Amino acid sequence: MRTKIGERPEDPDDHKDKVGPSGPLTGVKVVEFAHLISAPLAGTLLADIGADVVHVEQPGSGDAGRTMGPSLGDVNLHWKVLGRDKRFVSLDLHDERGRYIAMLLVRWADVVIVNMRPATLEGWGLDWPRIHELNKRVVMLQVTGYGAETSRSGEPGFGKGGEAMSGVVTLTGFPDGPPIHAGFSHGDATTGLMGAFAITAALTKARSDPNFEGEWIDLALFESLYRLIDWQVIVHDQLKLVPERRGNSLFAPPAAVVNTYQSSDGGWITVTSATVRSVRNIAGLLGMGTAEYGTREEQERATAELDSGLRAWVANRTAEQCLKEMRAASVVASKVYTVADIVDDTTYRELGLVARVADSDLGTVSMPAVVPRFKNHPGRIWRTGRSLGTDNRLVLCEWLGVSEETYAELEREGVL
Repeated sequence: MRTKIGERPEDPDDHKDKVGPSGPLTGVKVVEFAHLISAPLAGTLLADIGADVVHVEQPGSGDAGRTMGPSLGDVNLHWKVLGRDKRFVSLDLHDERGRYIAMLLVRWADVVIVNMRPATLEGWGLDWPRIHELNKRVVMLQVTGYGAETSRSGEPGFGKGGEAMSGVVTLTGFPDGPPIHAGFSHGDATTGLMGAFAITAALTKARSDPNFEGEWIDLALFESLYRLIDWQVIVHDQLKLVPERRGNSLFAPPAAVVNTYQSSDGGWITVTSATVRSVRNIAGLLGMGTAEYGTREEQERATAELDSGLRAWVANRTAEQCLKEMRAASVVASKVYTVADIVDDTTYRELGLVARVADSDLGTVSMPAVVPRFKNHPGRIWRTGRSLGTDNRLVLCEWLGVSEETYAELEREGVL
């Protein structure tokens, strides 16, 4: 090997791709020793807006995320989205030579993302003290089930467990039914989003501070959702209340009407209010007096009447008729969208939120476009999730300086 661990490898060129990363994070280098959804999603969000992300997987088996969800033949569809815009390296971290390459990647990177158990990371030399020793300015995101320094740090964790622990699930569902999980990987997704936010915050500090000495972000799977329902804590602290499930309404609604209603053609419509004016607009739509509802007490007394009146009003009209009349009356409402509605919707189309992307296995596929949308420095989807080890030679030989002879040996002996 030409590159030594004590040396920082040269920055990559434009990767010899006709199209590559684009966006405000262009030039940021990320390596992730992570699998499944939460931590890799943080990397995907960074990659969408320009970061160069290297995803490291075990040779042979690869990331378990490659087999989640529906497939078309032997092509996994979820992986095309979850793994998009990344470089893929297969590396056996059980082998000393594989761990040596991992150290080179740590030296190369601005950001390291991990979500293995703390004991595993320590055994591989990928724990925070060792990583910080190798690269003093590196930012490390470590996702765990319960926090890397708690008494439960060694326990395995999954997103649904995080959702349950966060306080969100106990609020979701109807009073006479069980707590309900969201119909997607809610805990994993919010953890990935919070992780990406935390990384960009740390990178901002690194850019402005010449004496920056790295950052370790310790993020448990329940923390992000917990942060988003923070009002529960102060309500319990001050009023000794434990919020309960209220169906499609809220335990503490901002105004008199927050619910879903079924139209005559079987569609579902969400109607919401958050201001005095919005409540009065609903009352006017129903032919009720609009002078009241100026105070929270007046709204609370009228909630049941407005709710039942709106339910009957919606039930006597098609969804399209309801939405047309509600818009005219400045009532805030939305059809409850299916994915079929999403891909056919005018607003989604005007915002360009359904991207058509070339894929080497499937031709052209649709997937969510890059969010958030930057006007002057837009991100882009420049590749879909690729095969295990696709970028081994590029990353090891061209970026890290591993010799062709060493590369051939590592490949021959199953380290790659």
